[in-house]
Amino acid sequence: MIVKELNSSWEFSEKDSINWMPAEVPGCVHTDLIENKKIKDPFYRLNEHDLQWIDKKDWLYKTEFDLDQKVLSKDRIVIDFKGLDTYVDVYLNDQKVLSADNMFREWTVDVKKYLKVGKNKLKIEFRSPINEGLKLYDANGFVYPGAENDQAELGQVEGNKRVSIYTRKAGYHYGWDWGPRLVSSGIWRPVYLKAWDNARIHDLQIVQNKVNDDIANFTAILELESEDEVLADIQIQNEGEELVATEVHLRKGIHKYELNFDIENPKLWWPSGLGDQNLYHIKAQVNVNGKIEEASRRIGIRTVEVVREKDEKGTSFYFKVNGVPVFMKGANYIPNDIFPSRVSKEQLEKVIHTAKTSNMNMLRVWGGGYYEDDLFYDLCDEAGILVWQDFMFACAMYPGNQDFLDNIRLEARDNIKRLRNHPSIALWCGNNEILVAWNNWGWKRQAKEQGEEVSSKVWKAYADIFHEVLPKAVEEYDSSRFYWSSSPSSGTGVKPDLINGDDHYWGVWWGKEPFETYATHIARFMSEYGFQSFPQMKSVRKYAEPEDYDIYSEVMKSHQRSSIGNETIEYYMLKDYKKPKDFESFLYVNHVLQAEGIKFALEGHRRAMPYCMGSLYWQINDCWPVASWSSTDYYQEWKALQYYVKKGFEPLLVSPYAENDSIKLAVVNDHQKEIKAKLIMRVLDFSGKENWSEIKDIVIRKNSSEVFFAQELKSFLQNRKPEREMLLVELQMGEEVVARNTLYFKPVKDLKLPKPNVEYVIVKGEKNYEINISSDVLAKNVFLTLGDEDGFFSDNYFDVLAGESVNIKLETELSLEEIKKVIQLRTLDSTFE
Repeated sequence: MIVKELNSSWEFSEKDSINWMPAEVPGCVHTDLIENKKIKDPFYRLNEHDLQWIDKKDWLYKTEFDLDQKVLSKDRIVIDFKGLDTYVDVYLNDQKVLSADNMFREWTVDVKKYLKVGKNKLKIEFRSPINEGLKLYDANGFVYPGAENDQAELGQVEGNKRVSIYTRKAGYHYGWDWGPRLVSSGIWRPVYLKAWDNARIHDLQIVQNKVNDDIANFTAILELESEDEVLADIQIQNEGEELVATEVHLRKGIHKYELNFDIENPKLWWPSGLGDQNLYHIKAQVNVNGKIEEASRRIGIRTVEVVREKDEKGTSFYFKVNGVPVFMKGANYIPNDIFPSRVSKEQLEKVIHTAKTSNMNMLRVWGGGYYEDDLFYDLCDEAGILVWQDFMFACAMYPGNQDFLDNIRLEARDNIKRLRNHPSIALWCGNNEILVAWNNWGWKRQAKEQGEEVSSKVWKAYADIFHEVLPKAVEEYDSSRFYWSSSPSSGTGVKPDLINGDDHYWGVWWGKEPFETYATHIARFMSEYGFQSFPQMKSVRKYAEPEDYDIYSEVMKSHQRSSIGNETIEYYMLKDYKKPKDFESFLYVNHVLQAEGIKFALEGHRRAMPYCMGSLYWQINDCWPVASWSSTDYYQEWKALQYYVKKGFEPLLVSPYAENDSIKLAVVNDHQKEIKAKLIMRVLDFSGKENWSEIKDIVIRKNSSEVFFAQELKSFLQNRKPEREMLLVELQMGEEVVARNTLYFKPVKDLKLPKPNVEYVIVKGEKNYEINISSDVLAKNVFLTLGDEDGFFSDNYFDVLAGESVNIKLETELSLEEIKKVIQLRTLDSTFE
């Protein structure tokens, strides 16, 4: 096969304009306008508001490419568009060859008869997604419930109509409660011209049939497209070694051919923390008349089950990998940029590296974005990060007409086939929060208010999409994987409860319930929960000016899309902390607040295993600079939460907590082996004096959570000074402390925090700098920064206890002299008015 990239020499223009400008492919209208200096950075201050005209326009893209007779003599020639966003007509040498209407699909069109030797002209017309959406909205006759995140008023859409649901396009482009409204168009994934003779491998699926210690059995399913009836030799290889070979009589057209093969002494693929991520490269070769076509897939040998079994409390919901029940530790994942084509390889590598180094084993790809690039799943395969994969439906009821259903069916086919060979894919989920919204958020009532016929039609569309089209697609194209119709839910069409399925808990935040309820409101799998924070000051300076440094300034309110956002952050902050003295101090305290709040959840969920077997907080990343629920901001700077998550997801967790007027201490062990250790408990005052201690030799069962200490809180605190003392808990194996945690007896605003004298020494190491930090008394939430310079601290926002020293590492390109000029250290005691 000859493959020619068609990603260069593009130009673009507003339709009916003669002002053609250079364009990048992959890309989009907005990024091309930015590059040509026709618009300002949409993320800076309030610029986003002035750019809403772009999505009402139609746009043209064009290029030319040369072909020679060698290419034109091939039996078949196609152009393969990996991603067109969204309403598109494609013209080749002035002949219309394709109309497209789904951002999530791959579009391939036969073009041999339109091509010529020499220059060929390719032109793509993008129609406004807003104008197309308005036509569909107006023709529908009633309003679908939901789509509250569609910021139509900001978008200056006629009648503030929420049109996003009618278009198979990333929902977050229309706005979300953490994202901007920038509805773009463009060629968002690469374009290829492909030419071949005889036959080609249309698709290759490797199906794992069974596996044991000695042998793993597979079926290679080749989808071959042949121009004629012809004999072909097919061979399957592993790392160049032949596994099976046969001669096949190919039929004309696209047909499937199956070959069984074995891999001896298979090495299993494990989630991060449980074993290695062994991967195999399987290659298929098809030889027709001496011409060879090849396709390869990288696979991992593993079993993944979602276990749904009745027990004394309800129905379980947990993942069993290679026969082992695994507590899923991770986060929800959204697109890394509002403009998908702008996401770099380095960004994807960094977010997966962050997940792995933070002891995660799962990310949930949320349904309001897009099906991620192949590289994302490759990186998850390599890192041992399982993927909960939503189909792209979120927070709205959707149309159910036949054209729409057919479009969804093909979208599901394209993406299931593209992703199904990845060992990281653990589950396919139909949608995000639609079922719970229909039942609990008033959507059913909104539909009924428009008439029983409307209500029936809206629910039928839901059932058709999520109970028919999508599960049938999974069954047809990836039958070994589990399908879950909606998150959260307790089963197909069954609204969520706490005993039978997964749950999204937003009582903390939307309900203003106290953080402590994270540890009591627990379902079988906690797939969403979260609390907001602003980016750190270094990031804020990139999109705002000093006059904007107030959480209620227009810029800060615009870079906050939750309807209750900044007020809610402040509400929770003033419950536990005194008022910060300035804006930068507010951001710092906000980070600590978010981290300490989510700590209740992480530890509470893990303590509740095996009843609860998953904790995925909302969210690991951002798509623009904003106050949001993220643990790393748009610039991939770690907030306090990410550091807390790393510790909270350690395979060994020691967790002191207060419950029902008692003080308790649980130990969680994710390892698949029993561990013997010393449990050391000490009450210290803030000057380091030990006022109580107890040491126990304990045996921690494998894959378990168990309480090892409990006492009535009142008696435990008797004769103590809870505003000046803390509980330090350590788990020790030999001379090594393998887990450590602290519990304060009062909210921070009621603690009598001393003024610490914090000292640090920076030493140049082989690959990084080492920083030793010490303090004479308790230094709470030590935060180190390099100002606006780049650098990564291995730990941050940590407590330094009286008389102890903490060693951390710093990765930076700065010299030691430069570091000393810019490094800053702050502690919580110096932050308040």
